[in-house]
Amino acid sequence: MRRAAIIVLDGLGIGPAHDTAAYGDAGSDTLGNVARRVGGLDLPHLGELGLGRCASLAGVTATATPRAAFGVCEPISPGKDSTTGHWELCGLVLPVPFPTYPGGFPSELIAEFSRRTGRGVLGNKAASGTVILDEFGAEHRRTGAWIVYTSADSVFQVAAHESTVPLEELYAACAAAREMLQGEHGVSRVIARPFTGEPGAWTRTPRRRDFSLPPPGPTLLDRLAEHHVPRLGVGKVDDLFAGRAISSIHTATNTEAYNLIASALMSMHRGLLLANVIEFDQSWGHRNDVAGFHAGLLALDRALPHLLAPVRQEDLVIFTADHGNDPTTPSTDHSREVVPLLVVGPRVRPVPLGRRSTFADVGQTVADFLGVPPLSAGTSFLSEVWSD
Repeated sequence: MRRAAIIVLDGLGIGPAHDTAAYGDAGSDTLGNVARRVGGLDLPHLGELGLGRCASLAGVTATATPRAAFGVCEPISPGKDSTTGHWELCGLVLPVPFPTYPGGFPSELIAEFSRRTGRGVLGNKAASGTVILDEFGAEHRRTGAWIVYTSADSVFQVAAHESTVPLEELYAACAAAREMLQGEHGVSRVIARPFTGEPGAWTRTPRRRDFSLPPPGPTLLDRLAEHHVPRLGVGKVDDLFAGRAISSIHTATNTEAYNLIASALMSMHRGLLLANVIEFDQSWGHRNDVAGFHAGLLALDRALPHLLAPVRQEDLVIFTADHGNDPTTPSTDHSREVVPLLVVGPRVRPVPLGRRSTFADVGQTVADFLGVPPLSAGTSFLSEVWSD
């Protein structure tokens, strides 16, 4: 009757990885830079868990008696997107990175997308999701042409105004793009980006939908499914695994995610809860919104007692992240960073876990905890933290 939870705080990096500079992210340190920018973080509950022992953070005490086991995890898969990060957390390490298109997609791909969907295309370049709406939103409203763009990540994003293109047509177009973008051009995700509003006041809606490639090998979720161990998702995790071996309730805000996590921990009998908490990445990191990011951290800290109240004697709860997204740097893209590792539960020994060599240690530990065969990557730290 064991229960495990992996709570992924999307974009909450905690310092440079060994190869951060190679990804063009020198200087990125999401939590550290935010702490310095706001003059220190007041996060008493996260501090009690041991966040200040994961890394030195202005305002967060490095308590001598943390409640959680603590450390950081290095990324080993090439790339810094959510799909790569979540797959690695679940024990699947990619040998090669997903393709990226900093100069836009090849003209033949755009022409084929237009042919399949019956609409023209605007944009076709790397851009911020809000900036590109300012540039092409009005023309899209006049012509009905798709706004197609990418970022530093491996994504093919399609934006459309909900009053110009019905949502189901947008989703169908993204499904067509997903079918088309395979092999050499197999981007990590095709993302439907619906929006509303008028020029100067465009608003992206929460009806985003992601169309991911299926994982090319078995993940923790597959192992659990093979052995009939229940899996429950919160947030976009089903999209990131192409719906394989997990279903999920999507959330538009962190608060919705926290409430669903607490509810799941009150009701689920056994198995894994995999949750993605989205706004550190989507709402604040990508928009360089330091004030929003800071407010989100304060809200997370306030939510912790409610979130952890349903934790039972035999539970293992892991807080971590999938990449960084530093709102203090000029970039609006993800950053290659280490991620925090906080392991909580009544039977967890609050020991230092050091600097783990891969995110996959998380998935391997949960596989070990839930009694399924080992994954292809990662080293379990269960024996270090679990008190018999």
